[in-house]
Amino acid sequence: MIGTLGGLIGLGGAEFRLPLLIGFFNIAPLEAVIMNKAMSLVVVASALPFRASTVPFGSIAEHWTIVVNLLAGSLLGAWFGAGWAVKLRSDTLYKVISILLVVIAMVLLLGHDTKAEQPLLQGTAQLVAGIVAGFIIGVVASLLGVAGGELLIPTLVLLFGADIKLAGSLSLAVSLPTMLVGLTRYSRDQSFSVLGRNKVFLLSMAAGSIVGTFIGGLLLSIVPNGLLLPLLAAILLVSAWKVWRHK
Repeated sequence: MIGTLGGLIGLGGAEFRLPLLIGFFNIAPLEAVIMNKAMSLVVVASALPFRASTVPFGSIAEHWTIVVNLLAGSLLGAWFGAGWAVKLRSDTLYKVISILLVVIAMVLLLGHDTKAEQPLLQGTAQLVAGIVAGFIIGVVASLLGVAGGELLIPTLVLLFGADIKLAGSLSLAVSLPTMLVGLTRYSRDQSFSVLGRNKVFLLSMAAGSIVGTFIGGLLLSIVPNGLLLPLLAAILLVSAWKVWRHK
């Protein structure tokens, strides 16, 4: 189910997976973030080719300057965010995760009906804003173990004037290297061993995620994002409440 959402919208689906890992599977927050990061990587890597029938790779390549602009900030933010996450106490990390989930839900609600228009900024101002936005998104992505698409997509639509479906694929192109940097930083912490201890669980979730992204890619040309994103925002708010109350 989460993979389908990821393939349809251009997300890693981690915002919906994280509360399940913490609340339903009872995994410690930092280890849940690391597992979430690994699963998000699977979703993003498989979603890009499955979406190609609607958003060809050529369209992504034409906008490579936007991808590079955001990556200039997001790669650095991912490294710092992962470093901060491993130092936070579990109860503090629960609260941080909850707050970020609410913020992402608000972004979805405010930006779900935006359409491709003129970019908000031009020239040097746009370049600087892209780097700053990328850094913030990279930090959030590492703290939550997410791909960051919920923040990347509104940024691409509002700041760069991208079409919502193109923005979904561009966000995946930015998310992939950003998550690799975050995982590399997490690998230096002992909590990274959670991946080795849960191989069967991770492989089964990865298999389901790939099937889901395939279905989501097929639905991309059918389901309007304007109807789906408000529902996703509501799910995020419920998830944030559950994580906040988790002991």
